[in-house]
Amino acid sequence: MRFSVLKASLLSVALSTGVATAATHQVTVSADLSKQGPVINKDIYGQFAEHLGRGIYEGLWVGPDSSIPNTKGFRNDVINALKEMEVPLVRWPGGCFADEYHWRDGIGPKDERPVKVNTHWGGVEETNAVGTHEFFDLAELLGAEVYINGNLGSGTVREMAEWMEYMTSDKNSTLANQRRANGRDKPWDIKYFGIGNESWGCGGHMEPDYYTDLYRQYATFLKTPPGKKPLLVGSGGHTEDTQWTDVLSKNIERDMDGISYHFYTLPNDEWETKGHATEFDEKMWFATLERTYRMDEYLKNNIAILDKNDPEGELGFYVDEWGTWYDAEEGREPGFLYQQNTLRDAVVAAVNLNLFHAYAKRVHMTNIAQMVNVLQAMILTDGPDMLKTPTYHIYDMYSVFQDATSIPLTLDAPDYTMGGKAVPAVTGSLAKGKDGRTYLALVNLDPNNSASIKLDVSGGLDETLKGEILTAAEMTAKNTFDNKDAVTPKAFEATADDFTLPAKSIVVVAL
Repeated sequence: MRFSVLKASLLSVALSTGVATAATHQVTVSADLSKQGPVINKDIYGQFAEHLGRGIYEGLWVGPDSSIPNTKGFRNDVINALKEMEVPLVRWPGGCFADEYHWRDGIGPKDERPVKVNTHWGGVEETNAVGTHEFFDLAELLGAEVYINGNLGSGTVREMAEWMEYMTSDKNSTLANQRRANGRDKPWDIKYFGIGNESWGCGGHMEPDYYTDLYRQYATFLKTPPGKKPLLVGSGGHTEDTQWTDVLSKNIERDMDGISYHFYTLPNDEWETKGHATEFDEKMWFATLERTYRMDEYLKNNIAILDKNDPEGELGFYVDEWGTWYDAEEGREPGFLYQQNTLRDAVVAAVNLNLFHAYAKRVHMTNIAQMVNVLQAMILTDGPDMLKTPTYHIYDMYSVFQDATSIPLTLDAPDYTMGGKAVPAVTGSLAKGKDGRTYLALVNLDPNNSASIKLDVSGGLDETLKGEILTAAEMTAKNTFDNKDAVTPKAFEATADDFTLPAKSIVVVAL
């Protein structure tokens, strides 16, 4: 979000929502701007690009000979949009795909690379056109750091160790010289390296004790030149499970910097019938938000275990797969996981980002699934055309929180309830950005009722609070290739004495 170039004409709250709201919640936001919490690591805004469906091939990669304008084979329109969003980190090549990926298949002349079958996702041919060199090209085009996921499930210790040497060695070893012969003289920098993925499931259906022994073995041989060693990530648990966090944090005494964790928001809470991406009523709106807000409990429970087993705070908790997951779109390959993206997804994204901010002391990195054309994507493509989803706009609006210093926030808000369950009607974040300005994000989860915001903030406020708002008249509003701006941020302003947060809206303002 660019606060310095807000639209000159500010829209009123009524125009922003497009509808009159039924009632108004009374919400108090309290904070002392002189107090500081942990830094919100920019890697909380990490992205995920797996070899899955049209996420990489077509979504990102079209090849240098494509009629679609590209740089080094990556389409310019998508790259430029992602750069505007300030992507800090990209995870690759999976996901489940990582534990069947053999890195040597993706180096050397493309016409000599083996064609494999992607057995996890759709049984399609995997040409290996995008391999190690191409992925680092993508990261460099984006100005992003990288999170590489190694193959523990079907690979070997030697294979993983040699991949690390290939990427990071500055010596005249055979592997380093092979990298040079393939076009890269200087070693790459790797921010994070994952030893396996979902080892409890698609990565090998292991028990945590068995995985712990394998982790120690593999990590022992991941050697790099001084100063080049990445942060090593253990494959952790998912959803309500805390066993993996407990076993790994108690029994891996060295060479582990963080533990991964996965949680997907399924409206129906059932994998067989997850729910429709765009056709839903308020009951399904609420069910989605109630389920996604379970992230608060899951984070709290896992972090409590880390605080017990790692009181020095050396281990990070990395939510490296999260987001909404709906039924496959009718008429498309189910294994490609293509789904549309509505205002509901924008609210889900903002709610989770607020939670990650709240737990920033331990949550140093997350990766939403996924960047392009897969699950809760930032961008959807259709041949040469592309659009930005509502979730994209949340990441753009919230970019001011990357590496910001959090400020403790007390938010006194009523609950939004249905069927005996409840979630906060309003959630929020407050932080001092790298630019020295203080930013407040607020999310109204209630699709019917606005919220009157009382700011009880010591430390001084601007006379007029300016920022952006994302909302729409309908819960199911979405951007399409015929109407790409149906859900897009609008300029917003308020004062400390007159601050109304419309129903089903997300606001980010500078204080």
